[in-house]
Amino acid sequence: MAGSRQQAREILPLRHQPLFPHTMIHQILKDRPVKLFIILAGIFITNALVAEFIGGKIFSLESTLGLDPVSFSLLGEQGLSFNLTAGVLLWPVVFIMTDIINEYYGVRGVRFLSYLTVALISFAFIAAYSAIQLTPAPWWIGANAEKGIPDTQKAYAQIFGQGMWIILGSITAFLIGQILDVFVFHRIKAMTGEKMIWLRATGSTLISQLIDSLVVIFIAFYPQGWSLPKILAIALVGYAYKFLVAILITPVIYAVHGLIERYLGHDLAAKMKRSAMGSEKHQ
Repeated sequence: MAGSRQQAREILPLRHQPLFPHTMIHQILKDRPVKLFIILAGIFITNALVAEFIGGKIFSLESTLGLDPVSFSLLGEQGLSFNLTAGVLLWPVVFIMTDIINEYYGVRGVRFLSYLTVALISFAFIAAYSAIQLTPAPWWIGANAEKGIPDTQKAYAQIFGQGMWIILGSITAFLIGQILDVFVFHRIKAMTGEKMIWLRATGSTLISQLIDSLVVIFIAFYPQGWSLPKILAIALVGYAYKFLVAILITPVIYAVHGLIERYLGHDLAAKMKRSAMGSEKHQ
C-alpha cells in the first residue's frame, strides 16, 4: 500500500499533491515572479517605514551640500530655504519601487503593498507611542547626562513621538499619492505602450508627489493655525526637491528595469507586463 501511495504521488501533478512547509517554501523561492515580488515588497515597505521615523529630523539641504543657505520668498512667505525632512532621503527608493511594481504587477500589486504599508506604519507608530508611555527606570533617565542629554526619557519621546496631525497627514498623503501614481502611470502607458518608460515613471511620480506634498502639510499644520499661503509655500519648497530627484533617478529606473528583464527573461517579463496592464482594465 505504501508503495502504491508513493507511485500515485509521483504520477499526480504537483498542484494536486499535499504540500508540506519545506515543499511550499521551495516552490515559492523557485518561482521567480513571486520571489521578485517579495524582494520588491521588502524594499518598498522598509524604506517607507524607515522614512517615517527618520523624518523627525529637519536638515538644511544647502549646508549639507557645502553651500550657503539661500533665502527667498514665495506666495508672500519670507525667509524660505531648503530645510527638508530627513525622510526625503529614502522616498526616491519608494518612487522607484512603485514604478517597478506598477510595471510588472499592476494596480493590484501596488494597492496591496500600499494598504499593507499604511497598516504597518500605523502599527509602528502605536508601538512607539506605547514604548514612550512605559515608566522609565530611574537610572536610565540620567544615563546619558555626560553626553549632553540630561533626560533620556524626554529625548526618546521627542525622537520617536510625532504629533497626531503629522502622523495622520503623512499616512493619508502616502495613500493618496500611491493611488494617484498607479492611475496616472497606467493611463500614460495605455497611450504610449512599452515605449517611453521615463514618461510614465517620472510623469506619474511628479503628479502624485505634488498632491502628496500638499496633503501632508495641509493636514499636519492647517489645524495648528497655518495660513493657506504658508502651507502652499512650504509644500512647494518640498515638492521642488522631489521634482528634481524624480528627474535625476530616471536612469536608475532604466537600470533596475534592465536587471529585472535579465532576471526574469524577456518572454516572462513581457507576459507579466501584459498581465499588469490587463489587471488595470478590470479595476
